[in-house]
Amino acid sequence: MSRIYAAITGVNGWVPEYRLTNAELEKMVDTNDEWITTRTGIKERRILKGEGLATSDMAAEAVKGLLKKTGTDASEIDMLLVATTTPDMPFPATANIVCDKIGAGHILSYDIGAACSGFLYALTTASKFIETGTYKKVVVVGADKMSSIINYNDRATCVIFGDGAGAVMLEPSTEKVGVIDSVLKSDGSGRHFLHQKAGGSLKPATLETVANQEHSVYQEGKTVFKFAVKNMADVAEEIMVRNELQGDDIAWLVPHQANKRIIDATAERMHIPEEKVMINIERYGNTTAGTLPLCLWEWEDKLHKGDNLVLAAFGGGFTWGATLIKWAYDPQ
Repeated sequence: MSRIYAAITGVNGWVPEYRLTNAELEKMVDTNDEWITTRTGIKERRILKGEGLATSDMAAEAVKGLLKKTGTDASEIDMLLVATTTPDMPFPATANIVCDKIGAGHILSYDIGAACSGFLYALTTASKFIETGTYKKVVVVGADKMSSIINYNDRATCVIFGDGAGAVMLEPSTEKVGVIDSVLKSDGSGRHFLHQKAGGSLKPATLETVANQEHSVYQEGKTVFKFAVKNMADVAEEIMVRNELQGDDIAWLVPHQANKRIIDATAERMHIPEEKVMINIERYGNTTAGTLPLCLWEWEDKLHKGDNLVLAAFGGGFTWGATLIKWAYDPQ
């Protein structure tokens, strides 16, 4: 019996209209365009504005567009996963809410929290439901409203993050296309360097935690940068070695859009030239779980059946990983 692969058969993204530029940030915090661009590569980021709008709204828009592109009715979806660090609420899962908003019915849906590596964790998890024959159509979403947990008086973090969502459809294929291999890792000691201090069971919300801005992202930039450069590059190289691939065999590197310098270091380690690296950080910033599917969405018309893609990410926790994908279809 031939192996069943979990093939990506469609991709879609959605970002808010509002652009928060470096020029605007200069008026909000002690920073400037040169400082931001030199250290991160970011020029602007999208911010979700509007009363009552949350991560699920962006995710739902991404999925609706995906269903339209693939000619799929919401009732045909067997399972939906949402990778997010900014769920609408502690419970229910944002995935449950997305299913309700798109009319998906009573299907298996849940969230996966692995910070910036969340999309890779969710993609790998979903692929197993396809490979085992359990489900035929699985939607994987990466979405974050990072503006909801950012302190815009903290120049170390407010310049980095933006809001956005991306979604992919996974379906079975007997051809060798789709998710080929994944290497996923974590190190809980990294929590000291990148986390949200309050809002969980360790430190529930109080007037004091709100006043002290402890519900915002905390990051020790130098430590995180050092870990990210090494581990994201290490795992990207590991997946190439495991699958006996060289830089020339890779059509595209799809890196998490955390920092241009981290992206460059990963590409150099893999011996992949910049023209084969998906980079949109200058326009969207770091959308956490949304960065990888947003890249796939923007580069979809440049991808061809059989292309080898390496997706790599590093996030808070620490979490990190790499996934090898063989693209399943030619440009439409």
